[in-house]
Amino acid sequence: MKIKLKKWSFEDKEFLIKMCNTIDRNYLSDRLPNPYTNESAKWWLNMVKENDEKKGVFRKIVVDGKIIGTISVEQKEDVYRKDSEIGYYLLQEVYSKGIMTEAVRQICEIAFEKLDIIRITGMVYEPNIASRKVLEKNNFLLEGIMKKAVIKNKNIYDLCIYGKVR
Repeated sequence: MKIKLKKWSFEDKEFLIKMCNTIDRNYLSDRLPNPYTNESAKWWLNMVKENDEKKGVFRKIVVDGKIIGTISVEQKEDVYRKDSEIGYYLLQEVYSKGIMTEAVRQICEIAFEKLDIIRITGMVYEPNIASRKVLEKNNFLLEGIMKKAVIKNKNIYDLCIYGKVR
């Protein structure tokens, strides 16, 4: 199984819409529109085109020629501008195969090379054990836990803050 990170293009729009409307959203930010529309995809792909390798690194995750997820590292602003935040998701059918662990390894290399950052932050809802393990396998350290910091689907979660320093 060959895991590749590739740049998004406008040719991926229809698949992006389909993927974003079928993924498990239980541990994702609500900033991802639901439902994910043609307008959502056009806005996001334009944002990626404008900001890729300038204010962030945005990649599709491709395995055996098929898009199976997305991953990004977005640089923060103001006094936090040397920090960035990692985010990712996969289609459920490919969970627990080591794909995201490898994708995180690759995106961190790219982000540290292309962006003017010294750290990458990962914020994970406490019960999302799989995502926590992905970061830990990539040498992210648990730096703290914000108690009752997130509300998602009427559930209140602690937020685990992970960091990886160049």
